[in-house]
Amino acid sequence: MTRVKRGKIAHKKRERVLKHTKGFKWGRRSKERLAKEALLHAWSRSFKGRKEKKREYRALWNTRVNAGAREAGMKYSTLISAMKKKGVKLDRKMLAMLAKDEPAVFKKIVATVR
Repeated sequence: MTRVKRGKIAHKKRERVLKHTKGFKWGRRSKERLAKEALLHAWSRSFKGRKEKKREYRALWNTRVNAGAREAGMKYSTLISAMKKKGVKLDRKMLAMLAKDEPAVFKKIVATVR
């Protein structure tokens, strides 16, 4: 059986690990052992981060809708309640976008559900 030299494969494997650590600080971007450990932590945290991002955006949308509703003379909770009763099916993301970018349209929506 012929001898197999694995230098090329091992180098490719190391490069693949180091490619993911671009932008990491200190030796974690260039040293294989530190990079592997950093990636273990980073990848386990990334799932949680994606879930947190959704949570943070929903809170931001609620704040923006509340600010727009207050300008129109209504509270957030009464606005959402009135929208459900009237059957207006706009989600919080769209309401926040309207409150921020199109205040006139948002005020018409508030007037409709009032």
